Amino acid sequence: MLGGVHIPWEYGLDGHSDADVLLHAVIDALLGALALDDIGQWFPNTDPAWRNAASGDLLRKILQSPSFAGWEVVNLDTIILAEKPKLAPHRLQIRESLAALLTLPLERVSVKAGTQEGLGAIGRGEGMAAHATVLLYYHST
Repeated sequence: MLGGVHIPWEYGLDGHSDADVLLHAVIDALLGALALDDIGQWFPNTDPAWRNAASGDLLRKILQSPSFAGWEVVNLDTIILAEKPKLAPHRLQIRESLAALLTLPLERVSVKAGTQEGLGAIGRGEGMAAHATVLLYYHST
C-alpha cells in the first residue's frame, strides 16, 4: 500500500499496520505541524488494536481528533524514495487517493518518486522511504 493504493509488486512492506510508508509520512507531517508528537505515540506498535490497521483509517482518526479542530490542510507535497516498484504509472492514482483522504483538490496534492541510484538499503531495494510536507491554515472562531 502506498498512499492508500495497492501497488502490485512481488514484495511488500513489513509493519505493525498495513505499512503504508507514504500515509505514515503524511500523518507524521500533520502531527509535526502542530507539535503533536508522532505516529508511534498515537498508534504504538505495542498496541494490538493497531495490528494490520489501514493507514487511511489512522489518518482519518488524526484529522477527526479535537487537536485538529479549526485546522485545514491547504496542500500536501510528498516524495517516495524507492528503487522498485516503478511508481510513475501509479502516481496519479496515489494523488487521487491522498486528495480524497484529505478532501483536497487534486491540484493541491503532489506525489513525486525518486531513487537512491543504487546507494544504501533503499538503493539496494531493501526498503523505501517517504517524506511529506503539509501547509495548514487555522480558521479562528
